[in-house]
Amino acid sequence: MAGGHMKFRQLGRSSAHRQALLRNLVTSLIKDESIHTTWPKAKEAQRLAEKLITHAKKNDEVARRKAQGILFTPHELMPKLFGEIRERYLSRPGGYTRVLRTEPKDKYDQAPSAILELVDGPKDMRFAMTAAAVARDRALGKPHTDLTHKNIEKVTRFRRDGHDAFEEMVGKIESTRL
Repeated sequence: MAGGHMKFRQLGRSSAHRQALLRNLVTSLIKDESIHTTWPKAKEAQRLAEKLITHAKKNDEVARRKAQGILFTPHELMPKLFGEIRERYLSRPGGYTRVLRTEPKDKYDQAPSAILELVDGPKDMRFAMTAAAVARDRALGKPHTDLTHKNIEKVTRFRRDGHDAFEEMVGKIESTRL
């Protein structure tokens, strides 16, 4: 279909292969909370991961069965998904994942790559980068920019004890610079 709207990316694979690939990516995302892959794969895996976390928030038998159908290792990851991750996103209305574009992984094929990560988790890159910017501004005695203020608001809004955790991270960064 030339120029037409598609419901999803085909990723150059058959239906079964594509489904297995996306399930594998989402399983790795739940396990590691951050994965590095190509940008189109990350965007498609993001759609499936958002649905999976929404099912986990419902926490009923139907949601558990759907999650078991998506995850490759449900016996290992169901407690984490319906425990830690569910609690983390219970008050968040959506937007549980973030896709960050990065430099191409392989210099030969130059495929656009990206990092798919869970927001408000221990590996949240925006949280760490904002804390580093605040620590740098404090060390230089400069006021924060409007962008830094917006990022502080974004990274602390839905995180439990967000401001305290943010100040702790800034303190860690400041102590390593000394």
